[in-house]
Amino acid sequence: MPHRRLEQLELLPYLGKWLVIASVVAVLAGSASAFFLVSLDQATSWRESHSWVIWLLPVAGLGVGLVYHLLGKTVDAGNNLIIDEIHDPKKVVPLRMVPLVLGGTVVSHLFGASVGREGTAVQMGGALADQLTHAFRLEHEDRRILLMCGIAAGFSSVFGTPLAGAVFGLEILAIGRMRYDALFPCMVAAIVADQVCLAWGVHHAHYAIGQIVPVGAWSVVAVVLAGVVFGIVGMLFARATHALGTRVKRLIHYAPLRPFAGGIVIACMVWALDGYQYIGLGIPQIERAFQQPVQPWDFLGKFGFTVASLGTGFKGGEVTPLFYIGATLGNALAPILHMPFAFMAGIGFVAVFAGAANTPIATTLMAMELFGAEIGPLAAIGCVTAYLFSGHTGIYHAQRMGHSKHRRHRDVVPEDLRIADLASFLKKNGTASKASSAPPAVEPPPCNQGKR
Repeated sequence: MPHRRLEQLELLPYLGKWLVIASVVAVLAGSASAFFLVSLDQATSWRESHSWVIWLLPVAGLGVGLVYHLLGKTVDAGNNLIIDEIHDPKKVVPLRMVPLVLGGTVVSHLFGASVGREGTAVQMGGALADQLTHAFRLEHEDRRILLMCGIAAGFSSVFGTPLAGAVFGLEILAIGRMRYDALFPCMVAAIVADQVCLAWGVHHAHYAIGQIVPVGAWSVVAVVLAGVVFGIVGMLFARATHALGTRVKRLIHYAPLRPFAGGIVIACMVWALDGYQYIGLGIPQIERAFQQPVQPWDFLGKFGFTVASLGTGFKGGEVTPLFYIGATLGNALAPILHMPFAFMAGIGFVAVFAGAANTPIATTLMAMELFGAEIGPLAAIGCVTAYLFSGHTGIYHAQRMGHSKHRRHRDVVPEDLRIADLASFLKKNGTASKASSAPPAVEPPPCNQGKR
């Protein structure tokens, strides 16, 4: 009994330490997100009233590309830099990431690129949090938790979903793995950051589903079938974005010219297709998906414009476009599955993101925070199904393999392997994948053990 009392007493300094540190992170990230969201609203309003500005998108892309080329090479990796620093701490994330990604994203939205906002908030939260490393004299292990707090605070404050934000900061690092030692700090950071953002007078979009479909035989089957589609679309989105980015880098060696060329293509496509509804955040179109049937090809339009924007180097995030793709795709699937379109829009809203980011738990919590707790069981089914069917790919290529989704990879693929390196690893170690399907008595070749 004395030992147990001592153990509880030893937790008090830990709680006090992270209550203070996480709260400081939350104030910084929440304030930065509030400023960012206000700036984003103003930029979006101005662009919508001046549609001709789309023709300046190439110039805007060139300008942002030049700034990053001259000042931002060390932070150009964005979210992946934050994730890499958590897994393998090396040096403090430069503070310049904050103004660069903030300005780059606002410019992208002002001139009509199809990008989101989560990436910006996460990068600002992570970079601001990391500036406290030296102030609090944190060691590598505590610095990892500090960066996770920054991710959680940024995500929570930009979407107004503190529970989802806290878990996102834990779940995003590796497939099938979460670090519970960071749960308390991330929860404090996410909740306080959300309150700080609200205190600045910033409010978030609300989506009304109406009646929630009860759990039943057909509703479960329908959500599973839709989840398969959502997962495949999330996988295709991640692969297409990475593939285009790689292709553009091979074709255009001078980095600032990539968004310039992308801006020309996007502007011409917007004019040719009258595709103004596919640029920017697309919040009005997301809201429409919850209110009435939409065109069944709307998700493809947003898919194409977002891949073109991110793949050619415009700054921003992927998540809000994924919300758009998921909501409109769910809306289109509703009549096929004999389900209410608003309900399926809500499931698609979170499930496509779950598949693309490999974060089924965070997205399930997000569904409950946005649409009500009653949607939880079916949202969980949709998000987990999408997660499984999205394969070992994702929008964050620095994410680690962790615990593979499929048994055939678990014995041969290192847990700390980046998901972007999985294909090349399996190609180089083809015998390993064969060995994994062999009888248990046959072990993989020794050269594959622990290989990076």
